Amino acid sequence: MKLTPATGRFTAFAIVFIAVLGLGALRAWLPLHAQAGTLPGDTLPPAPIYLPLIAQAAPTPVHPPRTYTAIPVEPPPTDRPAAAHPDLNLAIRGFTPTTGYLALVNYGGDTDPQAPQIDGMFDPPRLPAFRAVYQVYDWNWGCNPPDGCLGAPITAYPVTLLEMETAPNEEIRIPRRTPEIYAGGFKALVLYAEARRLTITYTRGDTAANGYLIHLEDFAVNPGLVTLYQSLNAAGRGELPALHNGEVIGVADQGAVKIATRDTGQFLDPRACKDWWSDYLAQCVVQLRRPQ
Repeated sequence: MKLTPATGRFTAFAIVFIAVLGLGALRAWLPLHAQAGTLPGDTLPPAPIYLPLIAQAAPTPVHPPRTYTAIPVEPPPTDRPAAAHPDLNLAIRGFTPTTGYLALVNYGGDTDPQAPQIDGMFDPPRLPAFRAVYQVYDWNWGCNPPDGCLGAPITAYPVTLLEMETAPNEEIRIPRRTPEIYAGGFKALVLYAEARRLTITYTRGDTAANGYLIHLEDFAVNPGLVTLYQSLNAAGRGELPALHNGEVIGVADQGAVKIATRDTGQFLDPRACKDWWSDYLAQCVVQLRRPQ
């Protein structure tokens, strides 16, 4: 066959292509020690090892530096250490999961327009989704006096502690209330504080027996507030930290915060429309729900 210039160029290209493939195949069949410039008897480096990715723990919430203020406490002081007091440290009582309606509920009876409003814990104020409900354990003061004993779950209301959904690491404030307890716009007094727990009262008394009291659970309390509380507690509780409406007290680092509400010592239902969510009363009426 007579080759033309075009067929000659094609034949040359084919020869080069086949030669490249042949060299590649030959390299694949050569012993490994003859590759990459190694000599017979050389030790090859180990093959790379690929490790699985390890999920990192959630980062510790960042608390911007904040300054908190102390105010005088009305005597008498608490009759036992706050950390061991079942009315101040909710961990002493504890709580247990229960079932119930995960929304606002209606109760009859009187309404106090000055009750703390839970929506003020968020900025802007809102009605969050309710994630879970619990019953706080009672405390039997007549058992083993003066210490008392742990009782059964409180059943005067079907729910006595509420878990509310938040945004991740959302800043948390106190439930807002209009009356002040001390000049300067102070609304609430800190009766107990630790890393993930806060108890506040809307009086200047060192007791849960008078006025409104709020337990906040399972959120990251601002370390500055905890440190101030601890120093004042160690100094005799003549003064304790006080808080304003809108003042940040910590962050919901796990996407939720729990709350228990009390009046003159009694645990109430935090879902109650008329007491803690008065701006949403019309929504409760439309729902026409009974307490569950």
